Formats: sequence, structure tokens, C-alpha cells
Amino acid sequence: MVGRQYDCLINPLGAVRSTFEKAVASGADPTSFDGKDWGVSDLFREYLFQNDAVSQVPILTHSTVKWVQANSLVRFRGMIQDMLGNECYVGAYKNEGTWNTNKFTDVSQFPMGHSPDTRLWDRRLLLCVPVPGQNSWADSTSEGLIRTHAMSANQEKRQRDNCSVSAEVEMQELNNETPDSPRAKKMREGESLPHDNMAEAADYGMSMVPGFDRSNFQCLVKIYDTPESDLKLNDVFEFIGVLTFDSDVKDDKKDENEVGNYFADEDLVNLPSSKVPRLHCLVHRKLSLNDLVLSSPTLEPKPDVIKGLRESLLHHLTIVLGDDELAARFMLLHLLSKVHVRADSIAVGKLSLNLTNLDKSSASVFNNRIDAAVKKLLPFSQCIPLTVDYLNTASLAPVKDYQTNRLVPGVLQCAEGSHFTIDETQLQSGTLNSNGVENTRLLRDLMEFQKVEYDYKFYKMKMDADVQFLIISEGKSNILPADIVLCFHPSAAGAVGTVDEETLNAWRWYLATFRSLPHSIGTDMQKVVEDDMVAARQADRCLGTQDFNRWLTMGRLMAASFGETCLSPQHWQMVKEMERLRKDRLK
Repeated sequence: MVGRQYDCLINPLGAVRSTFEKAVASGADPTSFDGKDWGVSDLFREYLFQNDAVSQVPILTHSTVKWVQANSLVRFRGMIQDMLGNECYVGAYKNEGTWNTNKFTDVSQFPMGHSPDTRLWDRRLLLCVPVPGQNSWADSTSEGLIRTHAMSANQEKRQRDNCSVSAEVEMQELNNETPDSPRAKKMREGESLPHDNMAEAADYGMSMVPGFDRSNFQCLVKIYDTPESDLKLNDVFEFIGVLTFDSDVKDDKKDENEVGNYFADEDLVNLPSSKVPRLHCLVHRKLSLNDLVLSSPTLEPKPDVIKGLRESLLHHLTIVLGDDELAARFMLLHLLSKVHVRADSIAVGKLSLNLTNLDKSSASVFNNRIDAAVKKLLPFSQCIPLTVDYLNTASLAPVKDYQTNRLVPGVLQCAEGSHFTIDETQLQSGTLNSNGVENTRLLRDLMEFQKVEYDYKFYKMKMDADVQFLIISEGKSNILPADIVLCFHPSAAGAVGTVDEETLNAWRWYLATFRSLPHSIGTDMQKVVEDDMVAARQADRCLGTQDFNRWLTMGRLMAASFGETCLSPQHWQMVKEMERLRKDRLK
């Protein structure tokens, strides 16, 4: 097996080149390899997932770039913040009559010259960043894990008995090469190979630019052989691939070995490789909210287990919300909400919540409690203090900068499943400028239609989103009219207490799992729901389509909170009772 012959972790390019040479030796035509895989993907998928080697791959972060080895295998978890188009590079070329490849690297292994056999291929460029608002428990790049990987890397070095990793791997590669290949000749003559010496030189540490900041840490991911529809803006992915770093690339572009691989990479994107690491992606996978629960509990979704989780979480939320049980029940449904389908301009499944009756003094207490609880339960959350000054000055919408050819992120560019807590208690009278008016509209559109408007200067484009909105205010918010307006009635503000990590993980698993459950309403229940809506409409002519849609959404979320996929009479009755109690508070 190739995984035993090559150190895929330390020298992934050795495996890439070996599979290329074997494919050519078997009769495959390198000129037909553009956009195709010759076995590399399967090799690394088997190594990473079937052999459970993913946990051994170092995580690329603002901290680990100081010690992770260049040209080794790394993984990066982040959000696709910008798509920078395609980059042309010399994918295959002949050297001394032998085909070689530059795939998954930025620097050619051998001189390429100007052979007519040179083949230009292309790859996609994605600018990825840490997920905005990612909470520490969902961050696989926490300092503890970084130290674990660092210790693991040091142990692996000691286990190599102080042998040169690159020399050892090259000798292993030599056994699989043809006697007349250029690589074999160079090894027999005692010459060093440029690329692999880079990995060895990096062994004592590759300090890029000191003082990387996590929030500004970026990674330029280069994607191969993947349909464009598989990777979308704002998706959260884990990319596993080859890390390349060369601070001299821009200065040495006249070198023919490098110019062939850099068709306006730096000039087009303006992302110097000395500051933004490059990851040549071998394997990628989209991450769901469940994937972010780092220590997923081994729970069987039995009714009694789910009921226990629901009750314990509901009890915790009740304490956080000052013993207001009704507010806790609405909060639970709110935390389970997500967009399931879009019908015209309606985002079905969202459930924004507006807690009213909080003045500045009470808000200072409960805002912190709510914010802390949300951060412990959801992977992505942000708190926005809504003031006139904030609305007038903030950059909420992403804007295209054509000078740098980059999408400048805004506050509202976020990942699916993000939670926004809007604190309106700090809002005072004032005048909104044009930016403030625009920001108010952007917030309202995101909450109501679940769409974010991107400003491309010459035109604007609305893109789908799926976020949760919780508004804290003294009276009903006129800026952000929520689906649910509840008068908050706390009766206590005792200590929340400490919740153990095992329980928190179980609650995180519960919320991430049951928010995505399918849902249906049986024929009999449809009749019950229709009759109840007709009766409600006759009793209150002010009720409209929005109210009925909200009831149906609450019914779905109520069923989901019990781990059920069908609305039952009991669930529907609970929804009606919650609505009755909510309206009583508004009187």
C-alpha cells in the first residue's frame, strides 16, 4: 500500500508524483489529465479516513504557521469568504524526455524550459477565513489542540531516530522509479532535490510573519478537479492539502521554474505568500453544525433520552431567563429554527424572537446571561449593540473592491447557522445618515427574508442566508419586527451555575441534530390545524397569513424539540397554549 511506502503526512508531494509516474507508466496520456484525477484523491482519502489519520494532520492556524512544515500535509477549517477566480499553471511538462507534474505545488521540481509538450491547466482560488463569530468550544484550532499537535509532531521526529525525513522518503521513492528517470539519476549521483530540501529546511520552523491575528488570519486555498457548484460562498469547509510557503516567490518571478506556476497570482489577488499561506487542496469536506461538536456524545435517539435532554436544556434556559418558563420555551424553539425551504420571498422555518420589557438596568444583567448561554450552545454567535452611531458607521454589507479585486467582508457576511443577538436597549434618539438608513434596511431584510445584499458597485446581488435573530428591547422593536414578540417577565436573577462539558456537548448535539429533522403533517392533523385556524380567524379578524405561517413553524419546531418528524395533537396543543399565554402578556 502506498501509505506504507510514503510518509503522506510529511511528504505528500512524493505520493502525488509517484501516482503520476505510475499512471504515465501504465500508458495514460498526461495531456489528458487536465481536470482529472489519476488516483491521488483516492490515495489520500484512504490514508486519512480509512486509516483514521485525520487527527494526525496538523491544523493550520495563526499560531501553528510558526512551526508547521512547508510542503507537508495540513488541514484548515474555515469559511469561504471570497472566490478569486481561476489561476493558470503549468500542470505537466517534459524534462529530459520524462513527464513531470506541478500539480499541488507552486514551484517546479525541475527546469521546465520552453518545451512544446508543456501543458497549461487551471485551478480555483478560494480565500478562506476563520468562521466569523465562532465560539471557542467549536473551534478545533484551540490552543490546547495546537499544543497536542505540536507534541505529536515532536514525538514523530524522535521516532525517526534523527534521520533526515526527506532523504529517507526520497530513497523510498527511488525504489519505485524507473532506473532512467531524472529523479533516480540525481539520487544516484548524490544530488539533492530542490523541493524536498525545502521540507527538510523547514523542519526547524517556518516563521512566516510574527504576530498573526486569528480574526485576520487568511488562507488561500487552491482547488483542483472540483465542480464549482460543490463550493459556495460562506460555506464552512475543512480543507486538507499541501502547505506551500515561499517568501521569495514574488521577487524571483524571472526564474522560469516559478513563472510558469504564477500567472498573476500575487498581482491579481494582492495576497503575498509571506503573509497568506497557500493550501493546495487534496481532500475537502463541507462541515455541518454536527461536525463542529468536537466531542459528539454517543447518544441513542430514544424518546426517553431526547425527552431528558429537552427537559434539562429547558430547565437551564429557564434559569438563564430569570425563571421565566414561557420565555425559555420560546427560546428553545428559536434556537432550533432554520430555513427549510424558500417559497417566493418567504423563508420557511425561521423564527426570530423579540424579548421586550427590558430597560437598561435589567438588560445589563440578562443580556450577558443570554449571550453567555448562546455562546455555550451554538457554534457561531455575534452580539450587535444597536445604536445610532453604530448604524451610521458600521459596514454591514460585503463590498467588492475592484482595485484589489477582493470582496471586503461586512458584519452580515456569515456562515449558515449563525446567531445574532441585537441589543436595542442602548438605542437613543438621533439622526440616521444614508449609511445608517441602508444598514437598517440590510438588517431588516436579513431577518425577514434571510438574504444578504452584496454590493458589487455596478450592481447589487442578494444571496441566501440562514441565521437566527434575537432582539432585546424595552418595547416592541420598530426597526426589526420579529416573528415572535414576547414581553419578558423574569422573577429572579440567581446564579446560573456551572454546567459540565459532557452535558453541554449533549445539548449542542441535540440542537444541531433536531433542527434539521424532516417534518410532515398527517391527513387527520391537517384537518385539525385547518379547523383551528378558521376558528381563530373568526374570533380575531386581525390574524393573517403571517400568523398562521408562524403557528405552523412553531408546530414543526415543537415536534422537532421532542425528536419527532410528525406534528401530533399534543404538540399542536402546546403551541396554541404558548400563543395564548404570549398574547395575554401583550394586553
